[in-house]
Formats: sequence, C-alpha cells, structure tokens
Amino acid sequence: MESSTVGSSDFEETIVTASPSRRVRELLALCFSSGEVGGGGFKDLESVVKELVSYLNCLSENDELENDVIEVLDEILKVVSSPQVDQEVIDELSFQLPKVTSKFADVSSRCLQLVEEIVDRFVEACNPRDMLSILCEALDAARCSLSPSSCSTPLLHGLSKVFISIQRRHFEQLKVAVPVVLNVLKDISLEKDVQVEDLFDKAVGIAFSIRDVSSKLKNEEEVKVRCLLGLYVIQITAILSVSIRDKAASCVPLVMQLEPLLTYCGLTHLGLITGSDTEKLMSTVAGDDDDFVSSFPDIELGASLLLVWAKISQEVGEATNAALGSDVDELQSNPVKRWQAYGMLKYILSSGNLLWAFKRHTIEFLLDITKGVSSSQCNDEKIDCSHYTPSIYAALQAVTLVIMYAPDADLRKKTFEALKRILSDIPAPERFHVLRALVTNSQSSSMTAILLGLVKDSMCSSSLQGTDCATADMHVIELVELVLRPPKGGPPLLPDQSDAVLAALNLYRFALLFNPRGKITENEAGKERSRVGSEVLSKKNLEKAYKEWLLPLRTVVGCSIAENVKEDHGHESSFDSVCLLNPIESVLYRCIELVEEKLTSHV
Repeated sequence: MESSTVGSSDFEETIVTASPSRRVRELLALCFSSGEVGGGGFKDLESVVKELVSYLNCLSENDELENDVIEVLDEILKVVSSPQVDQEVIDELSFQLPKVTSKFADVSSRCLQLVEEIVDRFVEACNPRDMLSILCEALDAARCSLSPSSCSTPLLHGLSKVFISIQRRHFEQLKVAVPVVLNVLKDISLEKDVQVEDLFDKAVGIAFSIRDVSSKLKNEEEVKVRCLLGLYVIQITAILSVSIRDKAASCVPLVMQLEPLLTYCGLTHLGLITGSDTEKLMSTVAGDDDDFVSSFPDIELGASLLLVWAKISQEVGEATNAALGSDVDELQSNPVKRWQAYGMLKYILSSGNLLWAFKRHTIEFLLDITKGVSSSQCNDEKIDCSHYTPSIYAALQAVTLVIMYAPDADLRKKTFEALKRILSDIPAPERFHVLRALVTNSQSSSMTAILLGLVKDSMCSSSLQGTDCATADMHVIELVELVLRPPKGGPPLLPDQSDAVLAALNLYRFALLFNPRGKITENEAGKERSRVGSEVLSKKNLEKAYKEWLLPLRTVVGCSIAENVKEDHGHESSFDSVCLLNPIESVLYRCIELVEEKLTSHV
C-alpha cells in the first residue's frame, strides 16, 4: 500500500497510473487504520482525509470518464455504509465528503443518485446539528460551482432529511438554514437553462420538511416555525416565477401544490395582497434581525404573485374562485385595503424579470378592484391616505412603465384605464402631490403629456365634484411650470420635449378658458366674490406666465422652426421636427392672445 503522504509530482503521477477507484479505496483504508486505536490518532486521520479530499477535487477538475466517477462514488458509498466503520472516522469524513462529492452530481443521473445516497448515509449516521452546518456550508460552496443546480440537489435532499431529524432548538436552527437554501435557489433560478420543474421540486421538498417539523412542535416554537414556513413559501414563489422564461401555464400545477401550505400557515390571498400577512410573519420570525429580513428581498413580490397565480390557474377550485371573488368585493368597498393592494402589486409591475403574462393579469386585477369605485369613497375626511401616498405613487410609476413598454395595444389600453382609476382613487389633496411627483420624475415626454391630459380631463369632469375642481385649478400653474420652465433651468428642449410642451400649453389654455360652475367663495370682508382656483387668472400669475413661460418659449419655438426649415433639403428628420413644432406654435400663440386679453381686463 502506498504511503499516505506524497509529493505533488508523485500525487499527479498516481492520478495518471492508478485507477481512481483504487486510489480512493487505498485512501479510505488509510482513514480506517488511522482511526483505529493505536493506528496513529486523530491527527493522522485528519491528514489522510485532507489528502482524500485533495485527490477528489483534482479528479473533479480533470473531466474523468463517467464510469471512473461512478466507480469512485460507489467505493465511497460502500465504505461509509459499512457497519464496521468507526464513528470517529464517519464524523471526520462527514465534514468534507458531502461538499466534495456533490461536485460529481452533474456528471450523470447515476452519479447524482450515488451522491444523494452518500449524503443520506452521513445524515443517518451523524449528529443532525453537525450535519445542518456541514450541509449549509456545502451549499454555500455549491453556489460558486459551474453547475450550482446539479451540485446542490443532493445537498438540499439531505438537508430536508436533517430538518426532520433535529431534536431540539428547531426554530433557531431552521432560521439559520432557510436563508442559505433561499440563496442557493435564487442562484439556480438565474441559470440560463434552468429546469423550472427541478428547481420547484427542490424548493417544495424543503417546504414540506419544515411543515413536518412544525407539526411535531407546540406553543410558541410551533408558531414561529409555521411563520417561517410561510415566509419561505412566499419567497420561493417569487424565485420560481422569475425563473419561468416562456411557459407560465405549464407551471400552474407546480404552484398549486403550495396552496395547502398557505392554508396551513393561516395565510389568505386578501392578507397577502394587502401586505398584512407578510408583516405579521416577518415581525414574528425576524423581530429586529435586519440580516434575516434581508434574506427575503422578494417577499412583497412573492405575496402579490401568489394571488396572480391563483387568478392565472385554470385548475383553481370553486372554493378558491369564490374566495377571490370575495376578496375583490372587499377591496372595492374598502379604500384603505385597496390602497395597500396598489402598494403590493407595484412589485409585479416594476419587475423587469417577469413574463408579461403576470403583468397583464395584475392590470386586469387592478381593473377588477377599481370597478365602480367612486371618488366619494376616497374623499372621506375620516380616512387618512397620506400614509399610503408614497406606495401609491410608486405603483403609479410602475403603471406608467407598463404603458410605455407593453408589447401590445390591448395591454396599453387597459393599463391606461388602470392609471386613470388609481389616480381618481386618491383623495384630492394628495392627488396633486402624486401628479406633481410623476410629472417631475417622468423620463418620457409622451408620458408627461398623458399625465397632463389626465389633469385636464379631471378639470372637465369636476363640475359635479367641486373639491376636485378646486384642487386641479389651484395647482395647474405649478404643473404647467414644471414643463414650460423646468426646475433644472432653461426652456424645454425641442423637439425632444414636444409632446410634454404641447400638453402643458393645452392644459394652460384650458385653464384660461375654463369657467367652473357653482363653486363660489366670499372673502373675509364679504365684499368680493370669486371662483375657487381663480389664481390662474390673477394679474400676478398672468404676468408671470407671459414673461417667464410664453415669451421665452415663443423665441425658442420660432428659432427651432426657422433652423429646421433652413436645414430642410430633403432631410426627413427636419421635416418631422417642423411637423412637431407647428402645433406647439399654434397653441402657444393662442395662449399668448388669451393672456393678453386677461391682462387687459385687469387694467
């Protein structure tokens, strides 16, 4: 038998001259002899195991033939399964072999099977708490491999068995292991050729193991493990959904397997879509542990997707259908829960990694929950919307992205309708602040034009809604100024900002001509009566618009048209620019005429 200590050149020669299985057999025999009483002690055992691991690592990098790898793994399995093996040797091998043998899992299905059996053997023979940390460490290492999907499969399989074998402190140990599992699953989901079914099988196997652990516990620990399971199910829903490239329908049966787990965890679609369930789960499990919270970055996305999956599925039972219908009714009648839902659904609409099918169903759900909703609901003074305004604003930003990038006209049309309904669902005082933020942060001239058009439409329909009229009319100056006199200085860029400028001028022209009915106020002295929002027609604001917006813009438009006409020698771009600028010039001159008329009335 060869010596257990060899030089690097001798080691390389051994790889070439001896069969891999024979060399592994010899090293394993050295492990047993080192572990025996009087055989050399723990230090010798540790060094031989280190040599065995080095040999296996080298073997994994040399593209060995499948038959050689199978023989090596079979040799390892025979040895670790032997009843004569000393526990000390098994324990020492367990620290290294699960990690190194997992590298061979992608060679063939037979190799995968053998690696799983090797890992299972260690799980059966060693302390569960030790194996938990060993497998978590091995999973972390698998993330750096060339094929994390294949390498992690036997490790996740073993971990699911370890969970059930743990005898005490279940929650603390699961809380450490679950984030490791999620990191691995997320890495796998990003692989170019990921097999969604295989990924889901791994994820759901862990989920059912956590459920089995929870079912054996009582009191507070059972509640915590159950909540941890809920968080895990929500997060893997997001991971699975993102990994789907072009076959959402085929994955419905997979996702439907999660429904019983949601019920087991006490979760409802209404609680998920309003965010109340996720807040409850996270507060129970994480407390003030920010590191743990960061392990669930897609929890809101997953919660929203669970509802959308239920909507997508053609296999949803009548009970679920009835529950979804009930949820829609509740959201239609409850403004606060509806606002919460907007904040959750934005995670789907703003995601760049999901299929458009998910966004289409999300938009349709938004149309469902806003159907028949009146502005009187949201204008109830007893309901404070200010707390939800930031999330509603973020949702509207996501909606505008769908309008701009949707792949078909039908989806763009539906999304535009959803935009209008959500805006009208915001109480009048907050609505202007949201519109102002959307206009200010808009990166698209066309979208800015759409938003200003909605303000104009709101003013048109406000004859029956005095509060809406007052809000829109008082703030129209500020909205128009954001476009005609940008906060960063200088006139707007033409023709790049043509759509936004034309919409701003049309809005201002409408405000100058608009004559609201019925809303009359009286000043403190009771001597003057005027229209609410008549600041648009005040001398101060008319002069400001005339000198700071309209006249400078007239110069810019005139110069731009002249320059493009001069350069137009059959150039299509110059002709297009003139076509964009002509409507602006027409509306601009009309606004100037109206302002001059209004200023004359102040003389």
